[in-house]
Amino acid sequence: MDGDLAALVNALGQEPYFRAQLDRQRERHGVLLVAWHGFDPIGDVYLWLDQAEEPELRERLPGVPLLTHLEVAPAYRNRRIGTRLMDAAEERLRGLGHDRVALGVDPRNDRVWPLYRRLGYEEWPHPPVPTTRRIYLPGGRVEQVPDVCRILVKDLREPRAGEG
Repeated sequence: MDGDLAALVNALGQEPYFRAQLDRQRERHGVLLVAWHGFDPIGDVYLWLDQAEEPELRERLPGVPLLTHLEVAPAYRNRRIGTRLMDAAEERLRGLGHDRVALGVDPRNDRVWPLYRRLGYEEWPHPPVPTTRRIYLPGGRVEQVPDVCRILVKDLREPRAGEG
């Protein structure tokens, strides 16, 4: 794990974030999936397996895991790395017995909408959810900033167009 942390930080930065997620993974609260190019990490997504922090998600999507922090290094974008990370995350969740998954998207992040729509995610019929974004600062300090996310949900039992 320490070697993975060093490689992640060298390639993608964000040491406090990756340290926290690897700790959560060790405690079985989630799974960090990483895309590699040789020995270099080029992207990641985190499977949040704990109960959601937001009351709206706990109430309306009880027990539904969340995908967080989908990231692809700039030099590797538009090469379907994000798609492959999402496919791997969904497959892992199916293997764990989950039939749905959710994720939150910043309403201003227009760049990711085509990907999520293509992968079969649909916006839930409720208002955006107030949440807290964590900003991981050097030295391990975490700053919490109020944020709002639009929630997208996918039924993992349904094959994507062209599959099954």
